[in-house]
This record gives sequence, C-alpha cells and structure tokens, in this order.
Amino acid sequence: MAASKADGKRSLKEMTEEEEEEEEEDEDSSGTVGFGDDEKKKKGKRGGSSGGGGSAPPACQVDNCTADMTNAKRYHRRHKVCEFHAKAPTVRVAGLHQRFCQQCSRFHELSEFDETKRSCRRRLAGHNERRRKSTSEFHGEGSNY
Repeated sequence: MAASKADGKRSLKEMTEEEEEEEEEDEDSSGTVGFGDDEKKKKGKRGGSSGGGGSAPPACQVDNCTADMTNAKRYHRRHKVCEFHAKAPTVRVAGLHQRFCQQCSRFHELSEFDETKRSCRRRLAGHNERRRKSTSEFHGEGSNY
C-alpha cells in the first residue's frame, strides 16, 4: 500500500515537472526546433474542440473584458480566463455574478463557494474527504493502538 502512495506522488511530481517544462517552452519564442516538439504538437491537438480554424484569438469569457490573451499563460488561454479574472473574488459572466473555481477551472455562481474561497464546495468536500482518508490510512498502518 505504501508503494502505491509513493508511485502516485512520483507521477504527480513528474506531471508538474512536465507542465512547467511546457510553460517554459511556451514562453521561449526563439523558434528553434528540439527533439520533443513533435510529441508536444500531438498532445496539443488531441482534445481540441476548435475544429482546426484557430483564427479567433483567445478571449476572456468575462463580460466586457478586453484583456489581450495572445501572450497569456497556456492555462489561461485553455480555460479562456485572463489572470486578473481568474483571481477576482467576483466577476460578471453571462450576466451572473460568478467566481472562477481553481479546482474545476470553470466559473460558478457565488452561492457555490464558502466565503472567499476559490474552490467550490463540491470540489473542496471531495478534497477534504481524500485527505481524511489518506491520513487515517497513514496513522492506522503502523500503530498498535
């Protein structure tokens, strides 16, 4: 059981390292071609719902937002939210007061959040449940109590 936890942590660490590398490459606009470029191009095209047109520049979904997202981080372009509105406590999307959820990467109505938290109640409940489960397993493995 402990080995599977370690494997899970290792893969999570590897995933975050890969994401950091991709962001660094996105920021680097030198135009040089490396060995891993073909694989990354395939990854990017896998789940695209744009249909291949790509002519429309990325835009923040918040009402009346005019932020230029052409040089924004990949995360913000993917979720169509500028960095300012991703962190804002309240924004107007489709005429409703909403907040961007860090866990879901979507906008939810303010009633779905606790106070000033940036994750909706539903995702926080799941997160807390997983935390409780892993800490009880950890304490229960080696104890004689």
